[in-house]
Amino acid sequence: MAALSTELRKQLEKTIIAARRAAEIGAKAALDALAVPHGEPFPHMGPEDRDLRNRLRAHARQLGDRRNPKGTQAIDRLVHECAYEHWHRMLFARFLAENDLLLEPGSGVAVSLEECEQLARDRGIESWELAGQVAQHMLPQIFR
Repeated sequence: MAALSTELRKQLEKTIIAARRAAEIGAKAALDALAVPHGEPFPHMGPEDRDLRNRLRAHARQLGDRRNPKGTQAIDRLVHECAYEHWHRMLFARFLAENDLLLEPGSGVAVSLEECEQLARDRGIESWELAGQVAQHMLPQIFR
């Protein structure tokens, strides 16, 4: 296999950096929506969301993010970890799909990314989310 030209390597690097930034922005928004960095949970949050929030805050502290005296929580390392895992789950899903190895858990049949789009529409979720869930199911020890 031939190496990529310098121009293509630079383009790939820029694309990866932009995608990683987008993943971090998305992870931060999701954690903000769960009130992870805030001192108190949002009043409308149910017991399951509150439990998830508390577990995420504890995990952030395990990663080295500090809890401030006012109860707020730093989440920089947690954001990085969430984005990293999501990014790699999507890369793995793409690799499996390109090699006809992305197996739908219920049937064990290989699905393409186009078929993931159709299945995701039926389930009311985004296609890459479904592809990531399928890939995650295939390697649960790696993707939590």
